[in-house]
Amino acid sequence: MSAVFSPQRKHSTWRRLWLTLAESQRDLGLPITDEQLAEMRAHLDDIDFAEAERLEAQLRHDVMAHVHAFGAQCPQARPIIHLGATSCYVTDNADLIAMREGLGLLRAKLVNLMDALARFAAEHRARVTLGFTHFQPAQPTTVGKRACLWLYDFVLDYEEIVRVSEWLPFRGAKGTTGTQDSFLELFGGNHAKVRKLDALVARQMGFRRVVPVSGQTYTRKIDTTVLNALVGIAQSAAKMSNDIRLLQHLQEVEEPYEKTQIGSSAMPHKRNPMRSERIGSLARHLIATALAAPLTAATQWLERTLDDSAGRRIAIPEAFLAADAILLIATNIARGLVVHPKVIEARLRREAPFMATERLLMAAVKAGGDRQHLHERLRQHAWEARRRMTEEGLEGDLIERLKTDEAFAAVRDRVDALAGGQQLAGRAPQQVDEFLRRVVQPILTREASLLGLDSRLTR
Repeated sequence: MSAVFSPQRKHSTWRRLWLTLAESQRDLGLPITDEQLAEMRAHLDDIDFAEAERLEAQLRHDVMAHVHAFGAQCPQARPIIHLGATSCYVTDNADLIAMREGLGLLRAKLVNLMDALARFAAEHRARVTLGFTHFQPAQPTTVGKRACLWLYDFVLDYEEIVRVSEWLPFRGAKGTTGTQDSFLELFGGNHAKVRKLDALVARQMGFRRVVPVSGQTYTRKIDTTVLNALVGIAQSAAKMSNDIRLLQHLQEVEEPYEKTQIGSSAMPHKRNPMRSERIGSLARHLIATALAAPLTAATQWLERTLDDSAGRRIAIPEAFLAADAILLIATNIARGLVVHPKVIEARLRREAPFMATERLLMAAVKAGGDRQHLHERLRQHAWEARRRMTEEGLEGDLIERLKTDEAFAAVRDRVDALAGGQQLAGRAPQQVDEFLRRVVQPILTREASLLGLDSRLTR
């Protein structure tokens, strides 16, 4: 991703755009020679950045600095470089090319993350664990089902990345204020050739469509659409990483931890979820950075104002770099998640009797009991058992209380079975199977060529 947004790639892309413009203009009848085009092709990547920097300091215009630097290397082609174009021909189109390439890299990383989470979910499809709402004990689920909640968020992100990638249009050759007047002049008023030039340039750069209208710039709502797709990744990863941090506190599930890793310079015992914490930090940065896009779109005056430029040059690359790092870290975590079954089972045993009170109530009513009376007895027993746990630090005794209560005599021999946490996870294992088979596996099969990316972290 760093290469996609590097100065070398950016300015090499500018030169390719100038070459493509010249080739298309020649194909449509302008007097541009093979020698001029060959000279441009020979110098697409050998950019003299020192000379370009010197020229920019003098001209105070980065595009013209690079026009002159390119022209110095291509003296024959110099007269026709940037012919009829405005700065946004190279800057905007190059940004769209970079974003398209960046989306492709994120697509591959998403597929690898989805694969890792799918494997984890399948492995733990039936491992019952206590559920939480409001971070308070709730109906049990399974470790695999919980992972599917994370995975589904990333499936939605994948679908949006694919949609935006396939939709993303090219600015094309539109001229200074989007009217194509300069190109109409070059082609002697031939509107068909101007339209053809727009389409040719886009096709040569790998785009199937161009924006139908523009000012000097393409509408900055396109940037908003792209960065919103990246924000989706940040949301999903932050939710997953926050869940892992909570579970690591409970010692039920942990992110991978190296044998030589140090959690704290002062407290040797610490095992901090620093990878998940890093995701949270980067996700906040990405979400905040992406806010620049709608603010820029909202304040783009008339055909263009330059105050959109500086912010975009920071926001777009940083958003892609953050999303790339987030997915790398998330995949590293997903491939190395550690589950502690004994801790999960102990917490489930402690809380399952409370979760089973409705089942016990229904069974006792079926056996001939009074629903309202039984409900009150259950409430009293549950509150006293919880008080014993929270105020005295003792184990809960709800099951023992129910077994000795004559109100539940009719179901006394079934209390243990009804209160077992393993019976309370509903269709969670089957939901995992169905979700992976119907939703995830078709994507992984279709994108199999993208699998196998390295997710090792060096820090």
